[in-house]
Amino acid sequence: MDQRASNGPGARRGRIWRMAAWGCAGGALLAPLALRAPWTLSDYVTLAVLLGGAGLVVELAVRASGDLAYRAGAAVAVAAAALLFLVNGAVGFLGSEDNPANLIFFGVIAVAVLGSAMAGFRAGGMARAMFATAAVQVLVGAAALAAGLGSPGDDGLYETVMGTSLFSALWLASAALFRRSAGLRRAA
Repeated sequence: MDQRASNGPGARRGRIWRMAAWGCAGGALLAPLALRAPWTLSDYVTLAVLLGGAGLVVELAVRASGDLAYRAGAAVAVAAAALLFLVNGAVGFLGSEDNPANLIFFGVIAVAVLGSAMAGFRAGGMARAMFATAAVQVLVGAAALAAGLGSPGDDGLYETVMGTSLFSALWLASAALFRRSAGLRRAA
């Protein structure tokens, strides 16, 4: 690669975005401390590992494809997985964080990871994997609601429907971005 290409405006812009993203991750790690949240050292370590792992996966996706839609799809999928993990650990998707029923949502993340690996991280397969992940998110939420695994009454209905809707929307947004990336590659 010639020196100008690796040091041009695109490379500088990329470094700025990377620095901003890692800065946001650092800010997210420091936010509970600034807000005087009653966190233990293990809470901070868990969040640091989660944010660091998510950041590394996004870095790999950025290096895997120069397509903006692919990169955005990967970022949305990684954010959805990290948020689902964080919600389950911090407050619980179903009732409190101590409810063992929350563990079923790790199956949703497993579908995303395994589907992505089976797709060979290619855009078209990633779109299908994220669509399947959205479907599993809905199925798990509906099954948990039907089984009464969440908080009792209207609170359980609200938290399950809202959480399932939010995360399904994130998985579907990722699927749409990967589908767009696959369509762009076919057209090229």
